Formats: sequence, structure tokens, C-alpha cells
Amino acid sequence: MDRKSIIILAVCFALFALWSVLVPKYYAPRQVPPPPAQQPVSTATTSGTNLVAAPPVAATNLGGPASATAAFVRPEAPEELVVLTNENARYTFTSHGGGLKLVELVHYPESVAASRKKSLEGPRLASLNTQAPVPVLALLGDAALQGDGVFTLTQTEAGVRAEQVLTNGLTVVKEFQLSSNYLLSATVRLQNTGTQTLTLPAQAWVIGTATPMDPDDSGRFVGVLWYDGQKMQSVDQSYFSPHGFMCTPRIPPAEYRGGASNVVWAAVNNQFFALAAMPQEPAVQLTSIPVALPRAAAVEDHVRARNLPPPRGFQTTLDYPPATLAPQQTITNQFHFFAGPKEYRTLARIGNRFNNNLDLIMGFNRALGWGVTAFFAKALLVSMNGLHDLLKLGYGWVIIVITFIFKLAFWPLTQASTRSMKRMAALQPQMKALQEKYKDDPAKMNKKLMEFMKEHKVSPLGGCLPMLLQMPVFIGFYVMIQSAIELRGAQFLWVQDLSKPDTLFRILPGSLDIPFNLLPLLMGATMLWQSHMTPPSPGMDPTQQKMMRYMPLIFLFMLYNFSAGLTLYWTVQNLLTIAQMKLTRAQQGSTVLTAPVATAPPQKKRK
Repeated sequence: MDRKSIIILAVCFALFALWSVLVPKYYAPRQVPPPPAQQPVSTATTSGTNLVAAPPVAATNLGGPASATAAFVRPEAPEELVVLTNENARYTFTSHGGGLKLVELVHYPESVAASRKKSLEGPRLASLNTQAPVPVLALLGDAALQGDGVFTLTQTEAGVRAEQVLTNGLTVVKEFQLSSNYLLSATVRLQNTGTQTLTLPAQAWVIGTATPMDPDDSGRFVGVLWYDGQKMQSVDQSYFSPHGFMCTPRIPPAEYRGGASNVVWAAVNNQFFALAAMPQEPAVQLTSIPVALPRAAAVEDHVRARNLPPPRGFQTTLDYPPATLAPQQTITNQFHFFAGPKEYRTLARIGNRFNNNLDLIMGFNRALGWGVTAFFAKALLVSMNGLHDLLKLGYGWVIIVITFIFKLAFWPLTQASTRSMKRMAALQPQMKALQEKYKDDPAKMNKKLMEFMKEHKVSPLGGCLPMLLQMPVFIGFYVMIQSAIELRGAQFLWVQDLSKPDTLFRILPGSLDIPFNLLPLLMGATMLWQSHMTPPSPGMDPTQQKMMRYMPLIFLFMLYNFSAGLTLYWTVQNLLTIAQMKLTRAQQGSTVLTAPVATAPPQKKRK
């Protein structure tokens, strides 16, 4: 490879590395400005219940049919909040819309880094429906359903009751009950307490808004999932992006609609937490729209210093058709909510209880390989947790142990691959001679090459097949590591959080703001080392061979900002592969040196 080609490749690699830094900074998607702040309202109290007033968050001016795009009536009356806490979460209910305003998970901090800093106020908790414009289980539609939007909250023995009486005689009652395993049940009733028949328009029940985990969350994993009884569908920021293939501009859709009376459950989620609604009867349709989210004042300076784009969420509703209520008639619906971490064992138990495959929220089936990848991802996650509990080791060391077990399991395949590649390399001169001899007759050349390889018991697939057999396992490990909440906050040597890049410092903060991540650099170095030890493929042009040796740099740039758990796995995998290659070479060299020398058979003496 000449100097010009090397310079061009170096420039391309540099641009590829800067792509993930410069594009989000200078070409961030347009965001609707957050609604103006409201003035704080006065504190209100009710006998027997501690109610705390909070400034309401104004909703985006939405229009359209009864769905997520329907306008939410913002009450003018002071907002009352009821806060209930159990062993897993703190639930905040609001009188504005009579729903669940916020869920805070008491065992999980909002930011792992912030939780380790000493603070008089203590760390902020990870939360769901954070800064959302509409509470969970708010009823959207026209005035015949919403009225003035003010509900009366009453604390019950197991939860909260929200009630509203409209002028047309319609009474809306919501009863929330807290449960275990991050579950919450809600029974909603539409009662016609009047003397006239009521024709109710279509109803849209808000199941929540998908929001980022913390100010540093890029929103890559923020989205909506729903299950139709057979497979899971997903919606994320790419669906609403103004950029199409190869960043070509396009007009993004205003909303997402899915389902045909088969929405078994729907979830708004980010990388590690989910808020899922499971209606007693499948909903007719699901609707989701992007909404702008206000920032908390405490993080505004931090976000401005990093020049991060405004946060965006996805407000989602379960939609139901119009209905007619005779006098004194009642329509009842029941929802079960899961609001907690995406922890596989918990989700699997709940999925078995309701027979609805709720563990699909983990997202294992969305990766390349579908069911095969999901199988290995689940098995690896269960194995990782089992080794952690058995060996009492940190998750960083557990990843190393699992990688070592993988290498032992695939040792025969990898060794066979290495031997096959070396045999092919040894036979390369004879194969080139055949190619040169029959270059004017490609069909005969291929036939002679196949006969030659069959005679010497080698195959061009011998070096590739073992790697292809390992790919589902590797992809499963890649998917599992990205979704495993067990790695969130797990430390290993200098790594503070295995679920995030191991950033030691930032280069030119405020301008380029490039993170310095050590593990991906070690991974790239080991991949280069391994590529230089790998024998070249037969028939490959020398220039192509040189390019293939430096192809690992592309993986370095692709995985530079991935989780430290993934780069740790890949680095250890490379080191073990290098050790195996050296050991295989040493064994082959020893075999050659100690091979017995063939001697001629003894001749018979003549009489």
C-alpha cells in the first residue's frame, strides 16, 4: 500500500471517529421548545393525607382525535399531590388529570456518578414519567370526557382513589392499588349517574411518557414497545427523525399508530427502566407522539456546559372506541402497571403470572438473529447472574470468567480454524500455479482447485465456519451487556460504571469535547495484534491483505462510545485468542521438530 492510500485511510478513520461527536452537536434534531414555566401554587392539605402542591407542567398544545394527540385540559385550580411509598418505589399522584404523575425507584439513583458524590440532599432517584406533561392514566378526549380536569384525591387502605363528576352526569373514578414486584393495579370506571343516555366519544388513556434516564442520556434507547400477542413492535427516535437514509432530509411523521384490537401490553422505556401498561382486555390501538420535556433547574448548567440538545419523550396512549352509557350504567376497565427496572428475572416472573411475555421488554428479540440471539442473550444473562451469586465476584470479573468459559468451549473450533488457515497458506504456491495454468479457462480452473483442495483435505470455509457458528453467541453477549441493569454502577478497576464508556477525561471540553476512553483503545490494540498474527487468506491481493490488517480500527471507532462491559469482553476475548494462536503455533512447531525421520526398510541378505 502506497503512502497516498495510507493517508486517505487515516483521514477516513478520523472522520468516522468524529462523526458520533460532531453530528449530534451541530445537527441535532429540531426540538419543540419546552412550555413556559408556571407560577407555584399554594399548598393544600386534606385531613388524613399529606398533600403537597407543586407547579404544574403545561402541556404542549395538541389537537386531533381522541389519542395521544388529543389536548389535555390543564386545570386552573391548585394542584394537590398524594405521595405513597413502598419497599420499591415512591408514587406521586396528582389531582390534575387524576393520575400517576411520577414514579421514583428508591433502590436506583438517577445518575451513578452523582450518587457517589457527597451531597447534603442525597442523590436524585431514577424515575419514570419524569417531567412528563400528562400523568399516567389521564383520560384524553373532548370536554365530555375531561371536564375541568380536576379530580378529588382520597387515600385508601392500599392506594389512592381519584374521582371527578362532570356536568353531563358522567363520573370518572380511578382506584389505584400498590403491589409488590414494582406492580400497580388500577381500576377505572365511567359511570352515568344522570337520567339521560350519554354518548361518549373515543377515549385515550395515557400509559406514560418515555423519558431519558438522566441529563447525560442521549436518548438512544428511549422509545415505546408494544406486544400484539405474537411479536413485539418498537418505536424510537429514528421513527420521528427528520433525517432518512444516509442523513437525507425527510418530513417526519407526527405520530405513530399501531394495533388492531390486539394491544396486549405497551411500555414506555429507556435503556434500563420501563413503565408498562397491561390492560385486562387488549386495547384497540396504541398512539405515540414526540413531546418536548423541560429540564430540571439543577441540571441546566451541567447541560449547557456539555451543549446537549433538549430532551425529548414519547407520550403514549391506549385508545378505545366510542361508547354509549344508559342511565346508571357503568363501563369498567382494569390495568396492571409495571414501573421498575428492566431486570430479566422480575419481568419473567410477571410475564408468567399474566401469560403475556412481558420479558420481551428486555429487547433481546430486536437484535440480529431474532430468536437465536434472544436465546443466547437470556442464557448468558442468567449465567452471569448465577456466577455473580456463586463466586461472589464483581461483574467485571464475571465477564472475564464467562469469556474464558466461552474460549474453552470453542477451543476445538478455533484450533481447527487456525490449522485450516495455516494449511491453506502452505498450499498457496501450488494453488497459484493452478490459477496461472488455467487462467484462460475459469471453469476448469475452479474444477482443478476443488480437486486439489479435496485431495489435500482442505476447505476455503475451514477458517470461516467456526467463526460463523460462534456469531449467535457473540451477538447475544453484545445484546445482553447493553440491556443488563446489573452492570449499571458496577465497578471494575478504573471503570466506574460498566454500563457506560470508561471515560477518564475529556479532550478539549467545551469545543470538540471528545471523551478519552481507555478500554476501547486497548481493545483496538489487541485486535491489531491479532490481525497481524492471522495468516492471510489464500488468493488475496497483497494490498487487500494490508487493508484487512487495519480493518480492526473500524471496530475501534464503532465501539468507542459503547459500554465498558462490552469492550472489556471484547478485549479479553482478543487476548485469549492471541494466547491460543501462540499455543497452537508452539504445538505445531514442537510436532515438526519431534517428528520421526522415515527410514528405508531393511534389505534382505542374498544367500
